[in-house]
Amino acid sequence: MLFPFSKLIIILFYYQVAVVIDPVQSVKGKVVIDAFRMISGAGNPLMMAAMANTEPRQTTSNIGFLKKPTIQARIHGLDRHYYSLVIDWRKNDLEEQMLMNLHKKDWTAGLQIQKYEDQKKFSEEVLEKMSRLSKDYCARVKEEDGKTQEEVEVMNVGKVDPKRHLENDVHDLMASSILQCLGTMIDTVVF
Repeated sequence: MLFPFSKLIIILFYYQVAVVIDPVQSVKGKVVIDAFRMISGAGNPLMMAAMANTEPRQTTSNIGFLKKPTIQARIHGLDRHYYSLVIDWRKNDLEEQMLMNLHKKDWTAGLQIQKYEDQKKFSEEVLEKMSRLSKDYCARVKEEDGKTQEEVEVMNVGKVDPKRHLENDVHDLMASSILQCLGTMIDTVVF
């Protein structure tokens, strides 16, 4: 007797649990995860008729918190062919720190240098932006002259702060130039 593939899967993997991580709904810091298990006799119409209004899972405590399935999940066969299991996990501080370090660059990223043309272009763009920001900052200082702190805050609501952007650009340009120079010197000595 030949079994359809889905029935064969049910027979072979009766005690298996499928753990599903949703990559669409999962974001940094929050993972959408669920576990599912097949309902015994899910392919048999007589078993399904007998279990029509009964919960396929047994609850032995109030810790499980069975969730009501959504209409979309019911359409896809939840509580008809398979049921959902509750998943809960905890992370200690070391595990959380390790997971937060996964997206960071490795230590060799600081030793890699850019092409000189790209570095020159980046530096020129940042210097032009800094020149414009310094003019804007000078104009803002002249506008603020003789006004109270509260008047200055009201006047600048919703406007770009040229001083802060200027500080950020100086920091970025210095960091980029220093890394480029150090990387070049290390490459010269090592190679």
